[in-house]
Amino acid sequence: MQYFPIFVDTTELNCLVVGAGEVAARKVELLLKTSATIMVVAPWACDTVNRLANEGKITLHTRGYEAGDLVAKQLVFVATDDSALNVTIHQQAKALNILVNVVDNTPLCQFITPSIVDRSPIIIAMSSGGVAPVLLRYLRQKLESVIPQKVSLLGQFSEKFRDAVKARFDSVTKRRYFWEDVLDGDVAEQVLQGNQSKAEQMMHEKLALDEHDSGKGEVYLVGAGPGDPDLLTFRALRLMQKADVVVYDRLVSKEILELVRRDAEKIYVGKARSLHTVPQDEINQLLADLALAGNRVVRLKGGDPFIFGRGGEEIETLVEKGVSFQVVPGITAASGAASYAGIPLTHRDHAKSVVFATGHLRDNSIDLNWPMLAQPEQTTVFYMGLTGLPVICEKLIEHGLPDTTKIALVQSATTPEQKVVTGNLRDIQQRVAEAGIKPPALIIVGSVVSLRDKLNWFKQNA
Repeated sequence: MQYFPIFVDTTELNCLVVGAGEVAARKVELLLKTSATIMVVAPWACDTVNRLANEGKITLHTRGYEAGDLVAKQLVFVATDDSALNVTIHQQAKALNILVNVVDNTPLCQFITPSIVDRSPIIIAMSSGGVAPVLLRYLRQKLESVIPQKVSLLGQFSEKFRDAVKARFDSVTKRRYFWEDVLDGDVAEQVLQGNQSKAEQMMHEKLALDEHDSGKGEVYLVGAGPGDPDLLTFRALRLMQKADVVVYDRLVSKEILELVRRDAEKIYVGKARSLHTVPQDEINQLLADLALAGNRVVRLKGGDPFIFGRGGEEIETLVEKGVSFQVVPGITAASGAASYAGIPLTHRDHAKSVVFATGHLRDNSIDLNWPMLAQPEQTTVFYMGLTGLPVICEKLIEHGLPDTTKIALVQSATTPEQKVVTGNLRDIQQRVAEAGIKPPALIIVGSVVSLRDKLNWFKQNA
């Protein structure tokens, strides 16, 4: 992050704008939305700048720039067509530790004016670092369309009750819980509908209740999906933003972790092949202890919590300990990997059923119902089966599948690092070794794998 996003108090800010054409006028109009004092220096001025000066909103000096114009200034915009002058002002301002922006010249900018969605007192500012202005404009249009204008009323309402809430609750966590409840409920709805007096009455009643002071926590078992953050559910994202603590494993991508509330505590309990960082019973107890301490705990799991995610074991402990919990399903690895590999798990001409199984080795063997797995017109998906691939191929052939049966391995499914290797039960081990497939990888066995060449749509590293 080259440019650090920050909001500056403009109450006593003195700004200098050098140049008075239409480009400079747009910067002046933006500054006029703040409390800053604005001085403009230029040999001539466009109609907009002259009008603003005549209305007494800015101070205009119709002359050339002088070094003394920087005295007592904290912020400078340079918008002239004289490139040499622009460089000079940049150098002089920087030497005086004055933040300077030379319009449309990113290398000469110590700060960048963001794209702004204004719902004062709520302000949303975005920047592309000057590299993608059209994309930024597109994103701003999207935000403008989904954020109601009346959200400003909610900001004003929150400001009005800020001190009362602070006096009522003695910790930041309790205050946050209270405000989340308000913003998700009927009080906020009344504010947005313009029923201010009704909203204030409901707010006073809410402040008088003791229900928010119970200190009870809760656990949310959230399926993070196969890797692509765009595949998260809305509910998963909402709960991730509310969490005090996030307990996550190695299958949760860093892009997904970036979506967690920034100040939440993050605890890694990941398990790698043949290396258990934290035993499962300790994870179960950890979730209960964190919730009993009053935290909102998100247990973030790759895929779906109830499909080889051991979510059932975790909530059994929560039930025993009397801890409240919710389960948020996620797109399981089998569905995500197959979809992004262009391999339908079922197909009328190839597979009339699909079976999920664990390929986890124990004492160099895999104890499964192999006759049931080695069935024609069926797709079999093995989780955690990369190490056990030789055993899987051997057992499937031993129990009746031809060694020409199609098989695929999908590594890092749904992410830019996705890699897919296909073959048959006879040659897949050699192909996997040559391709350097590493965990996490999913195994898909069945005739449906033959459709990949025709249906493959996700081309990244595939």
